[in-house]
Amino acid sequence: MWSLQLRMWLLLTLLFGFIYAILTILGTQFLQISGFYFYLALSLIMMFLQYMLGPKIVEWSMHVKYIQRQDNPRLFQMIESLSARANIPVPKVGIAQIAIPNAFAFGRGIRDGRVCVTQGILNLLGDEELRAVLGHELTHIKNRDVLTITLLSVIPMLMYRIAWQFLFYGRRRDSRGGNTVLIGLAAFMFYFITNLLVLYASRIREYFADRGSVALGNKSSALASSLYKLAYGSAKMRPEALKESEGLKAFFLNDPSKARGDIKELSQLDLDKNGTIDQGELSLLQNTPVRLGFGDKMLELLSTHPNMLKRIKRLSEYRA
Repeated sequence: MWSLQLRMWLLLTLLFGFIYAILTILGTQFLQISGFYFYLALSLIMMFLQYMLGPKIVEWSMHVKYIQRQDNPRLFQMIESLSARANIPVPKVGIAQIAIPNAFAFGRGIRDGRVCVTQGILNLLGDEELRAVLGHELTHIKNRDVLTITLLSVIPMLMYRIAWQFLFYGRRRDSRGGNTVLIGLAAFMFYFITNLLVLYASRIREYFADRGSVALGNKSSALASSLYKLAYGSAKMRPEALKESEGLKAFFLNDPSKARGDIKELSQLDLDKNGTIDQGELSLLQNTPVRLGFGDKMLELLSTHPNMLKRIKRLSEYRA
């Protein structure tokens, strides 16, 4: 737990340093303003705005609509019972109006937690699987990593949206097409650099949340099976829908853009080919070594989530 929080705060420090460096470069080059304290204050203001506006930006990007108990009693009952086991306040519950089957948590802390599911996940998972997914998301809130990932994700999320807008749409509306392309390329470069911080933070926190879900009484096989089903659900989505979630996927339980590759890895665990991973199939993986090639290791470094086989292997070692 302390290991996770320490690494998260170190990543926030790196992001603050990056924001400070960018503001200093832009200010000295274009505004001819110098001074350490000026840019320090400006950077702190930027971080404060991220803290205040981050959840709203996530809500807007994910098309979140908050619901009441009568809107979905099944979902509310699961979240309330898991929150009691986790000894945290019941978070706000929302449904994201996007088709990709997934779930996510965000907010400023334990008392400002929000747990959301997408429209696509509710009819895809059984009760045990959905409960395991919600336990994973509530653990993010309990571990206090939702604030960190929200702060870390805002800058690359905005940069990705700006890059997409200027590279693919700006030139059509602006006769200065070359300028819009340059702005788009610069935004994409900033997105890539800041996203590296998000990638690392997202990978390490997933392991902690997986373990936390099992600690809340969920079966490790239920969480493994839900990951398998989510990969199948994402693989059926249109490529355009997956691209729209590119800047948001660090929040998700799994990476939708890697769904086809994940299916190939996980299908070998589904020995009876019934579309789920049961406890017996998961136990077989516990004694099977997982070795990644150089390409897989590099791909994982550039991914928001751990390699799926490694992640399921780790799950096989957890006991409620």
